[in-house]
Amino acid sequence: MTDKYRKCVGMMILNANKEILVGRRLDHPSGYWQMPQGGIDDDENPKEAVWREMLEEIGTNKAELIKISNQWINYDIPPETLKTLPWGHQYIGQTQKWFAFDFLGKDSDINVGTDSPEFSEWKWSRMNSIVDSIVPFKRDVYSKILEEFKYLLK
Repeated sequence: MTDKYRKCVGMMILNANKEILVGRRLDHPSGYWQMPQGGIDDDENPKEAVWREMLEEIGTNKAELIKISNQWINYDIPPETLKTLPWGHQYIGQTQKWFAFDFLGKDSDINVGTDSPEFSEWKWSRMNSIVDSIVPFKRDVYSKILEEFKYLLK
């Protein structure tokens, strides 16, 4: 990990059918879907950050932590996307620690219309459609994390 990468958490949230929660990003016109993620504040550890980010991005934290990734995964962000991000002048990408959760709530508990929304809508998605639905520069990250967590999807 280097200081060229912003520290971040990612979350794979699973429902009872082993489908994965994804949201359509508000700030990207592409129509790509992604799993919730967010930055780690200076005064936080990754575990604290993931619970805060879950509440901020999907409006609930009715979930049970079932797995923490063994790895940090770096990815570079294209310059044209970096310049649209408030922290884009500081970093070349993000390094992510991933967490897997079982969702314990009802679909009606999920609310992406939070105080600072990042998603315009959300849905449950099957593992085999996740990688093709993400913005291309994150596909390697998603392939790695789906490989590490695949036993949770059986």
